[in-house]
Amino acid sequence: MSNGNADTSPVGQRQITRADLEAKFSQLRGSTTASQSQRNVGLAAAILAGLALVLGAYVLGRLRGRKRRTIVEVVRA
Repeated sequence: MSNGNADTSPVGQRQITRADLEAKFSQLRGSTTASQSQRNVGLAAAILAGLALVLGAYVLGRLRGRKRRTIVEVVRA
């Protein structure tokens, strides 16, 4: 049941202005930028950890290969 008013907003609430919307959008955009930078830091950390793992495996494999290497001497008489 309508009371005849075209404005259906409750009494005591003010109109939402353009400045209100812009402030809220800038606040949301700021939180998105913060989460994006955290994501970039996490990605960089994962890449560095993977690189360290590959480099460590290479060094350990090279060291183990030197220990197992067979030395063959050829002596001509």
